[in-house]
Amino acid sequence: METSQSREPWNKGKLIGQKPPLRLKDIWAIRIHLQLSKRIRDLAMFNLAIDSKLRGCDLVALRVRDVTHGNQMLSRAIVVQRKTQRPVQFELTEDTRNAVSAWIAKANLKLEQYLFPSRLKNSPHISTRQYARIVHRWVASIGLDPTAYGTHTMRRTKATLIYRRTKNLRAVQLLLGHSKLESTVRYLGIEVDDALEISEQTEI
Repeated sequence: METSQSREPWNKGKLIGQKPPLRLKDIWAIRIHLQLSKRIRDLAMFNLAIDSKLRGCDLVALRVRDVTHGNQMLSRAIVVQRKTQRPVQFELTEDTRNAVSAWIAKANLKLEQYLFPSRLKNSPHISTRQYARIVHRWVASIGLDPTAYGTHTMRRTKATLIYRRTKNLRAVQLLLGHSKLESTVRYLGIEVDDALEISEQTEI
């Protein structure tokens, strides 16, 4: 029987803490790489992950009907979050609509099917672990350290860009589906970012 003394810590050799968001140039670098590689599914998943700001468990569980109406892609979608059971709304940009539409057509997916089905018989859609490995491949493809990024990188990216552009915390809170503003502050690491920004502007 394994004892607590012999059990290896889950985080041994791993970087822990908040995963940084992608920068705008990183987003476009990954998009271009996926386009040139003709990775239709990955491009749809990447764009949707950025736009939706969903947790990994919610992203992989999306069905075709969640982002379409009939044969048309939705410009806005609403999903009930698995963790909080609270609905969250997000916009699908034109690039995302085009990428997801192309994937649905290629995979010949029906309304009730999962948007990102698994190839494994015992799983109806890709797992969050698989999604995490895919994210690592994306960031590694443009020369970033995959151990420094994760699925929450995808969730934080657009929310961080919106906050930096607008400084509207309440709007970001709604977009992330947080019940408390304090959660949004902690999630974005805003206090640290703002402090660094002030220090950079201060001449000594």
